[in-house]
Amino acid sequence: MSALHSSSIRLLAAAFLVAFFPLNAAPLSEDHPCAALVRKYLTCVVNQDWKTAASMLEAESLERKQKETISIIKSAPTMSEEAAMLERFAVSDIRDLEKLTPQQFYIIDREAWHKRLNAGDEVTKRKQKTLKIDVLGLVEEKEKGFVHATVRTSQETLTDRIEELFLISFIKAGDQWTISPEMKDRPIITPLKAN
Repeated sequence: MSALHSSSIRLLAAAFLVAFFPLNAAPLSEDHPCAALVRKYLTCVVNQDWKTAASMLEAESLERKQKETISIIKSAPTMSEEAAMLERFAVSDIRDLEKLTPQQFYIIDREAWHKRLNAGDEVTKRKQKTLKIDVLGLVEEKEKGFVHATVRTSQETLTDRIEELFLISFIKAGDQWTISPEMKDRPIITPLKAN
């Protein structure tokens, strides 16, 4: 990709981010800590380093996912369906999932997901070797404490090139940025004060 084409893509991404977050949003430089964090996170995902990835995710989000999954399993219509869902996580009792920390649950959830994908070692190694991560732009919603990254990834299997565009949101907890995976998938609901 030429430098001119790469610059054009970055300008378009920045324009998209500013248009998408027009009020109280400001573009950030590429040396912002979230740029390095998003690269690290996506590399962990492709390398299936779930422990490190879990440490980069907002704890409350992981806890909600764990509780929602346990609730779905508990409400299975039959015991055999519940057992099949538990088997996916390599446990036989719902209490085994309830005892896990949200980070531990994330790890076994991701391991179970990738086991079902059944991608061979050759494919996984090829994806890891060919992974390219391009942070197209970062924008900050300073008032809300969010940073949003637009990222393009590219990787190859043995037969195809896979390119994806992600919007990944960060929230600052203390002095550390964490990824808020739900921000683009679910609304943020804040109770209004009674009049």
